Amino acid sequence: MAFAEFPVQSLMYITNRPELVFTEGKGSWLTDHNGKRYLDFVQGWAVNALGHSNEGMIQALEKQARKLLNPSPAFYNEPMLKLAQQLTDNSCFDKVFFANSGAEANEGAIKLARKWGRKHKNGAYEIITMDHSFHGRTLATMSASG
Repeated sequence: MAFAEFPVQSLMYITNRPELVFTEGKGSWLTDHNGKRYLDFVQGWAVNALGHSNEGMIQALEKQARKLLNPSPAFYNEPMLKLAQQLTDNSCFDKVFFANSGAEANEGAIKLARKWGRKHKNGAYEIITMDHSFHGRTLATMSASG
């Protein structure tokens, strides 16, 4: 299939993209619509650190999907509680916050920092960010991106 045949106009513009469509991934390698392979140094903008089509990950996801998908963060679920306990047992923290994306994690960190500043630093609330940075697509993280 030629690149021009893919419905790329249906996607909202978020960044410049090369004229290729990835159709498969294995480990750190991606394959495009022409069969050309690429070493993936980006890994989903750094959130897919285990690579593509990792067999252990596939088996774990399939096993959990057959048992219970994420019902809602408004309810407790067994895998969430087990992981929270493991994380607090093996870190300096006594609580965890689970997020679906880096933007949500960053937004949570911004809220926690502002809460801490209000409580411990006489109402401090400003967040320092870097120029030419990217922190996500929520309102707060877009404001922090430079």
